[in-house]
Amino acid sequence: MKMPDNIPLTALQNQLAQMQVQLDALQAEKQSWQTEKEAFIEDKVKMQVRIDHLLAELALSQSQKYGKKSEKAPRGTFNEAEQHQSSGSPQHHKKGKQVLASHFEREEVEHTLIALDCPCCGEQMHTCGSEDSEQIKIIPAKISVIKHKQFKYACRSCEHEKLSSKIITAPKPAQPIPGSIASPEAIAAVVTSKYCDALPLYRQVDIFERGGLRLSRSTLANWCINAGDIIQPLVEAMRLHLLKEHSLCADETHVQVLDEGKSPSSKSYMWVYRSHENSQQPVVIYDYQAGRSRACAQAFLAGYQGYLQCDGYSVYDGIEDITPVGCWAHARRKYNDALKAESKSKGRAHKAISFISQLYKLETQAKNKKLSSDERYQLRQEKALPILTKFKTWLDEVQDKVTTGSYIGKAINYNINQWHKLIRYAEDGHLGIDNNITERDIRPFTTGRKNWLFSKSVNGAKASATLYSIVMTCRANDINPYYYFQHLFKALPNRQHIDDDFTDLMPWNVQLDFDYS
Repeated sequence: MKMPDNIPLTALQNQLAQMQVQLDALQAEKQSWQTEKEAFIEDKVKMQVRIDHLLAELALSQSQKYGKKSEKAPRGTFNEAEQHQSSGSPQHHKKGKQVLASHFEREEVEHTLIALDCPCCGEQMHTCGSEDSEQIKIIPAKISVIKHKQFKYACRSCEHEKLSSKIITAPKPAQPIPGSIASPEAIAAVVTSKYCDALPLYRQVDIFERGGLRLSRSTLANWCINAGDIIQPLVEAMRLHLLKEHSLCADETHVQVLDEGKSPSSKSYMWVYRSHENSQQPVVIYDYQAGRSRACAQAFLAGYQGYLQCDGYSVYDGIEDITPVGCWAHARRKYNDALKAESKSKGRAHKAISFISQLYKLETQAKNKKLSSDERYQLRQEKALPILTKFKTWLDEVQDKVTTGSYIGKAINYNINQWHKLIRYAEDGHLGIDNNITERDIRPFTTGRKNWLFSKSVNGAKASATLYSIVMTCRANDINPYYYFQHLFKALPNRQHIDDDFTDLMPWNVQLDFDYS
């Protein structure tokens, strides 16, 4: 466009300035629109991530609620028979009657004919044998009374000579709770019912009352606390034995203690330490603590040198002389959650699980072949390490391709962060691939917790830890806890010193007369 020659310079400068202002305004508007567009795109991405996360949560929740596992685990007590009857086609059992164990007390009931006249000829018949069959007879809460009769003795010679004569009373065995009506058998029955069968004390009160025995809940609680005090020295000796092991496993779970000096709703913790599954003399120790700090683990593990397998909880890191070992079951569990949340049937979670499955297949092979620790180490070095190398390479490749907050992202990040611990099991054939054995040992406590909900006092929580230690150690050694408790409540009251040698009372050294485990 040709501009007139007679336009003043100032007018042109003014027009140029106005146009520059307009241009700046347009640029600012453009930048504003660009910023809004980027914000919109960012919000869209965040919204999509949120939607994906919610869809994953929904898929995981539906899987947990309607999955095969929950369907196979019927709940409730009143419909157990119906659930059993409707569980599909009946299972065919092997032919033949069940042989009842010989240790059961037996009573014979004879069935005879009143009339012995032969129905054919009328002559009298004679006995020519019998047809035998057996039934079981169950008597719930059988209660009996032990009457202690201590005879008194005096010297007739001293009486005749009119000398001082002392009356000597025959002693009775030391009792677990002096002056109490509780016998060793009674205390053993109560603590076994609560800590082995998860039967709360108030239900035991009802059971005893149906049998004609009235006991208060507080009485049974005092029995349990006293039982814990009696057994505590033995459990401490078991702890020292445990710390001599080559490798240990550890886990922890929460417990609520009301009279603890802090808020009743606050959580305390029950720590569980145990020998590895290959131990010849396994020990399981419950340790009650008010917190979940490193100091709790340090206090229990003081003096221990060796491997400690756990779920990756950071408090175990940095404890002197302890080498942490990871748990592949925890890693796999995170991928299982991611798999349930994934929309694809064979995504990254499926790939990761396939790697872990190969590792477990090798461990199953070693178990079935009953390989020694040296043979297991050799197997892991030859076949497990190549799988681990490929797995780690794949993890490094996909780490930046997944959303950090997603289930698969969390699983992969956990796997990478714990990698140096997870591969450590391949260093030693004595180590296991996971910490499942400890989780199985902590499950009875969590089951009991659902029934009794909380501990009233610190003393009660400590007693529970002590008694659970005995119950789970018995299970690890295939010992009937009732008869072991009975033996301890008879033997320990005769121990005068807390520093006695308890080697003879260790589960693997005790020969029980009635061990029907």
